[in-house]
Amino acid sequence: MAAAPAAAGSGAGRGRRAAATVAAWGGWGGRPRPGNILLQLRQGQLTGRGLVRAVQFTETFLAERDKQSKWSGIPQLLLKLYATSHLHSDFIECQNILKEISPLLSMEAMAFVTEERKLTQETTYPNTYIFDLFGGVDLLVEILMRPTISIRGQKLKISDEMSKDCLSILYNTCVCTEGVTKRLAEKNDFVIFLFTLMTSKKTFLQTATLIEDILGVKKEMIRLDEVPNLSSLVSNFDQQQLANFCRILAVTISEMDTGNDDKHTLLAKNAQQKKSLSLGPSAAEINQAALLSIPGFVERLCKLATRKVSESTGTASFLQELEEWYTWLDNALVLDALMRVANEESEHNQGASEENGLPHTSTRTQLPQSMKIMHEIMYKLEVLYVLCVLLMGRQRNQVHRMIAEFKLIPGLNNLFDKLIWRKHSASALVLHGHNQNCDCSPDITLKIQFLRLLQSFSDHHENKYLLLNNQELNELSAISLKANIPEVEAVLNTDRSLVCDGKRGLLTRLLQVMKKEPAESSFRFWQARAVESFLRGTTSYADQMFLLKRGLLEHILYCIVDSECKSRDVLQSYFDLLGELMKFNVDAFKRFNKYINTDAKFQVFLKQINSSLVDSNMLVRCVTLSLDRFENQVDMKVAEVLSECRLLAYISQVPTQMSFLFRLINIIHVQTLTQENVSCLNTSLVILMLARRKERLPLYLRLLQRMEHSKKYPGFLLNNFHNLLRFWQQHYLHKDKDSTCLENSSCISFSYWKETVSILLNPDRQSPSALVSYIEEPYMDIDRDFTEE
Repeated sequence: MAAAPAAAGSGAGRGRRAAATVAAWGGWGGRPRPGNILLQLRQGQLTGRGLVRAVQFTETFLAERDKQSKWSGIPQLLLKLYATSHLHSDFIECQNILKEISPLLSMEAMAFVTEERKLTQETTYPNTYIFDLFGGVDLLVEILMRPTISIRGQKLKISDEMSKDCLSILYNTCVCTEGVTKRLAEKNDFVIFLFTLMTSKKTFLQTATLIEDILGVKKEMIRLDEVPNLSSLVSNFDQQQLANFCRILAVTISEMDTGNDDKHTLLAKNAQQKKSLSLGPSAAEINQAALLSIPGFVERLCKLATRKVSESTGTASFLQELEEWYTWLDNALVLDALMRVANEESEHNQGASEENGLPHTSTRTQLPQSMKIMHEIMYKLEVLYVLCVLLMGRQRNQVHRMIAEFKLIPGLNNLFDKLIWRKHSASALVLHGHNQNCDCSPDITLKIQFLRLLQSFSDHHENKYLLLNNQELNELSAISLKANIPEVEAVLNTDRSLVCDGKRGLLTRLLQVMKKEPAESSFRFWQARAVESFLRGTTSYADQMFLLKRGLLEHILYCIVDSECKSRDVLQSYFDLLGELMKFNVDAFKRFNKYINTDAKFQVFLKQINSSLVDSNMLVRCVTLSLDRFENQVDMKVAEVLSECRLLAYISQVPTQMSFLFRLINIIHVQTLTQENVSCLNTSLVILMLARRKERLPLYLRLLQRMEHSKKYPGFLLNNFHNLLRFWQQHYLHKDKDSTCLENSSCISFSYWKETVSILLNPDRQSPSALVSYIEEPYMDIDRDFTEE
């Protein structure tokens, strides 16, 4: 057991520590070597027994070993820190010792982060490692948490300056020494306590940075409802603090492992959902609810997201924040880049001033505009992310209503040209080890986060029309009137006081930059997803025509055919967008045929489709559905398109449909179904539902059987399809599944989907529409258990 800190200076205490030291090293039969000491300390740290703290050694012993090992006097300083940090101490001497320790660790941490660390002959062990090994981390945790202890009914207090030093040392140790952050994350009471330190402006930034790092490695998500006085804490933050607090919120409101959401199998997701139902709401959902219950929280986020650079923090307070960040290595490289930009612009301005005979203003008093812009970008990144996550959460409708009310969309529209999609300057900020085109660049990350927000905002929600301005809404009404069709109800219900102002709405601005985007741009995927989300839901002719009139279809075809795009992600997003744009729209098919006006172009287009059906199947589905509708219409314009359009003629051929059907079923299996490729299963069902309408379902099943035999694998495809349909029933007939997406995308009632699947799964081998009728008995394998616990 370690001696009590209060006894550190007494003779009895020194005697006990000496005895402990001798006992610890008795096995070596002599004086311990420095390496052996560190080994024993490390073992004690892992087991909690034996040597764990500097207080277990004598000062003389530590000084002697320090001469050999060059520990920078850290163990001796920790020994003094123990002696001066007892409960009845005034902490003045304690703070002086912390001031001595801090620079020993901060310089090392700075070098560590900036990749300039050099192993020298003089220092065998890093200072941060020695500090942790001799119990420094645990001691600082105890010191910081002293205010939680009461003596005679009075809470102990430590100064903000001392807290700041403790936080700085802890953070630097976390940066350089492996395992420290994880150990701190396991101290749940300490993590919760850290939130209370954010009430002081002096310690806010250091506390927030340490919390962010700790939560990043914490196995279990922290619950914000356990933070004392959370509502009061957040409400008292100024806008600058709230923006930084969003960095922490990003970790606390996002479900674990959502980064690869599309890659997780649906089996695993369904199993997790069943488990979650029994456990109740997740920590992330509880945290989202806790934040939304704070008065004015979403409104303040909207103001942060939409404020202009000129409205942001003044120069003096901004410089003060940057100076503080200089000691916080998470943003040290950002600061370094900012200061480089400042120096460049300062030199440029100085040269111009000298030429004009004007006095030069110091960078300290006149902050460069580029630095102000980057400062605002860093803030908006975090705020937009939090808003985006809340938009996708359980309280989506509540968040949607508030975001509309607080005019987030028109505010972002006003920032589009000058901040969000601004042109890169010659001295645009680039983080250390990256380039301007890297996805880690703040400029690029802001654009992607902005596009993700638009996608979440527009997806299956009538508020999507807030992306337009009044003139554009009138255009939608005019399109409906000209086509002699009812005006979309959501357009009529849109509150005109909440829409975008200016000459162009946000959607139109997005289309303009989308068409100018270079072929290799990483933004193409996100741009297409954002525009596609505007079209999702019940198909709207007016929405389609609004985009067609702005040349969107020609742009997509150029990217697919003429630029011969190679990126699978971009191709998938373009095919999905093209499908939504053309579905049931005769004018779109006419435009398609006008652009794809040669057999050579059409063959390139087909090659892109057939290169990956996982990417293109949504387009195949939309064209198949459109063909079915057109064939049942009596209209000269439709008849003309049916006779001329290469794509419709190609899809209308039964061999083409069977080829698609065979491949769609063959490329997926129950164990590999994900949110990304389950569309292949639904597209195959659409083809068979339309065949059923025409009473051709037995024909299609018989042709699939023949194709199986031609591949020399009888039963392999139909058995797989049978298993897929059994899973479909389990997945889509679950009470928490929303079937409207399937109905909206196909204009086929969900009851018809269910009936068709039931008919296909009919166990009666005499039924001409049952899969089992086409699987020969020796090859039957339809009862496989595909559940995943």
